[in-house]
Amino acid sequence: MTTELESVDSFRDRARRWLKEYLPRTTDSSLGLFDEAVWARHRTLQRILFDGDFAGICFPKEFGGQGLTRAHQQAFTEESLGYEMPLALNVPTLAICAATLLELGTEVQKRAHIPAVLRGEELLVQFLSEPRGGSDLAGLTTRADRDGEEWILNGTKIWSSGAYAADYGLCLARTNWEVPKHNGLTLFLVPTTAPGLTIRRIKQVTGSTEFCEEFFDDVRLPADAVIGEVGAGWAATSRLLQHERAAVGGTSPYISGEQPHLGGEANALIDLARTTGCLDDVRVREDIGAARTMSLVRNQLIAHISTAVAAGTLPPAAGSIVRLFSAETTWLQTDSALRIAGSAGVIGEPDAPGNGQTGLHYLFRNAASLGGGSTEMARNIISERVLGMPREYAADRDIPFNQVPRGH
Repeated sequence: MTTELESVDSFRDRARRWLKEYLPRTTDSSLGLFDEAVWARHRTLQRILFDGDFAGICFPKEFGGQGLTRAHQQAFTEESLGYEMPLALNVPTLAICAATLLELGTEVQKRAHIPAVLRGEELLVQFLSEPRGGSDLAGLTTRADRDGEEWILNGTKIWSSGAYAADYGLCLARTNWEVPKHNGLTLFLVPTTAPGLTIRRIKQVTGSTEFCEEFFDDVRLPADAVIGEVGAGWAATSRLLQHERAAVGGTSPYISGEQPHLGGEANALIDLARTTGCLDDVRVREDIGAARTMSLVRNQLIAHISTAVAAGTLPPAAGSIVRLFSAETTWLQTDSALRIAGSAGVIGEPDAPGNGQTGLHYLFRNAASLGGGSTEMARNIISERVLGMPREYAADRDIPFNQVPRGH
């Protein structure tokens, strides 16, 4: 027996009434510089959503979600504009890590962690990149060695957003050095409070300390910490990276609430031009028009790619098309904002809305080139996995990892 889903219109009406009663209005769409109080607030907001039956709209009911469709999630996102939402929990907790657990986790892992995430009780992050690894994720050297029924983890990870506030991290480590690099990896679920794990925050030029570096010194993990299969970590991480590209590109069904864009949308550019007194400038109007056009095309592209991937007419790798276009949209918006703001974008108060944020957004501009995998990687994925072009040459392909020359 199947239960008929609530119509999108009925769900939208219910969401509109609930939001008005239970969530406060906000005028700030920027995530800003997080501290412990901000994370605590977002956990609280997530619990409010859960208690109101609006958390995890596209997650299955058996794991605490609502079991509804992307159309329902989109309706809720549209209605939630202007309300305070737990946006910080979208990436990477919900749209990347919880989505990966939903696909690859054991029944025990899913029942233990996904409901906790949806209640705001657990935050999940990624422990993937390494200081010496660059974009060659499969060439990582963090290792996990089996010791009876346990694994012992040693190594270093970096650029883990929000790790200091997280409860668990999805960590990719090498468990076999005698096979080619992609074949000897395993994905683990690691508690951030594990003995031997040290998390250090990194201060960026914007003043943000969201990025972290992690040091693993004989961190012991139980056998059931493995996500997927031992030695199948690359396949598991490939699924995780697809969720990451979908989250960054805007096609993920697990994101709830409107994500802020680094450069601001066209309306923000109009307000900025009006504030700086240059709204009548023809060149400024051209910049605003170009940014508006890019935003419209991006939104249509998100809808098209999402529908095609869901229908199976495009492979999941097609999410890289949106990821790339979203980055180019952010670049244009960020550059346009700085041109419009002029000197006000540099001398304005960085903690104030409007002009003061423009300079900080510009300093963070290149994040759009790197988050969710670099734009160069996105182009490779599009060419090889969507267009079917030949893979580029790799000297270490099919060579046991312990035989690959590495710098010291």
